[in-house]
Amino acid sequence: MTTVLRAPAQVVELDLDRPGGPWRPGFTAPVRPQGPVVALVRRAGRPLGLVAVDADRPGPDGSAVPDAGPDAGPDAGPDAGPDAGRLRRRLVEAAERHLDTGPAAPAPPPPGARAPLVSVVVCTRGRPTLLGDSLSALLRTDYPATEFLVVDNAPEDDATERLIRTLGPDRLRYLREPVPGLARARNRGLSAARGEYVAFTDDDALADPGWVSALAGAFRADPRVSCVTGLVVPAELDTEAQAVFERYCGFGKGFAPRDWSTRTAGRDPLFPFAAGRFGTGANMAFRTTVIRDLGGFDPATGAGTPTRGGEDLLAFLRVLVAGHTLAYRPDAVVWHRHRRTMAELEAQIQGFGTGLGAYLTAAVSQRPGLLAELLRRLPAGTRYALRRAVAPAPADPGRGGRDGDPGLARLGRLELRGLLRGPFSYLVSRRQDRRFRAEDWS
Repeated sequence: MTTVLRAPAQVVELDLDRPGGPWRPGFTAPVRPQGPVVALVRRAGRPLGLVAVDADRPGPDGSAVPDAGPDAGPDAGPDAGPDAGRLRRRLVEAAERHLDTGPAAPAPPPPGARAPLVSVVVCTRGRPTLLGDSLSALLRTDYPATEFLVVDNAPEDDATERLIRTLGPDRLRYLREPVPGLARARNRGLSAARGEYVAFTDDDALADPGWVSALAGAFRADPRVSCVTGLVVPAELDTEAQAVFERYCGFGKGFAPRDWSTRTAGRDPLFPFAAGRFGTGANMAFRTTVIRDLGGFDPATGAGTPTRGGEDLLAFLRVLVAGHTLAYRPDAVVWHRHRRTMAELEAQIQGFGTGLGAYLTAAVSQRPGLLAELLRRLPAGTRYALRRAVAPAPADPGRGGRDGDPGLARLGRLELRGLLRGPFSYLVSRRQDRRFRAEDWS
């Protein structure tokens, strides 16, 4: 089942094997929501899917849901009570109707004393409030061997540095990258990373306490895996723009683990160029030696440059073309705060298109042998882009009808417009990067 997300709604999570709840994302505190609720449902920590209910409406049979206050559990907290117990019962019933709630797969063994060090890199630029929440979530990690690096990209003041001193100077390393560009900031963090694995997330994302453990576990389970991506769930659905983003594309890639490699490409007509299917830069990790050997991130791509994105997609492609395996593991969860206004959303989607066009241009310019493969996949890719721009399939068939959702179609046209601009943007960004490098050498 695909849950259609509407706004406003409160986002919570619930573990079927854990008493109490529902909880705020990251199990930070119990909540007693009112009105529409969207819940990430887990079993023994493993994400199963999303369900939506209205906390103020009666149960499915039209009668009031029985008071289930005692079900709230001993650790439900001060906000729990009859209403929380009722809502938990509603969510459990919805999960049993729509999700596979069978026994969870056995959890991987804990890393123990010899856990490999994981370096977590958070790049930020002028958003100390969001960053503070992101770092507070990271500091709750349950993984025993983690270092945190915060890269301040082209800062205009010392607000981020002061935040680091306040939150945890003994656990957080502050780094500065003076030249704007997300890829440059990621490379700055990569150069300083001491871990066997290096993970990246964004300053508007909230990492689950088990995020680092899940990433490290995926690497340790299969030595062929050199890149791991994970599940990205909306942290809030306060505005219509946030819900529209989820209906149009979202960052989530489903609740089933997947592996990709050139050995198992299958019949995907867009493999390996549709790198957005593999994950997103808000939730990705690499074997540190592998991503360094591949050259890190292309500084002519990424937010803060004319390309506006694409640095994560290009890194995914490089991993695959080099013969490594890329793994998607939904157990590695982060919660993302989407853009709140339609104007911000439209600019973001157009930027996605520009980043995609730039990424494809970078790929074939750096590896000309990929051009023939790209041209073979061009018809399928063109049909896909035009469908999104003309009449994307509605997430809610009752709203879009046969012609699709016109609001989503507008976003599709903006993305297509950005895609066509992408190659030129990459060439401009390459020139800028050469100028920056020349200034560094002088």
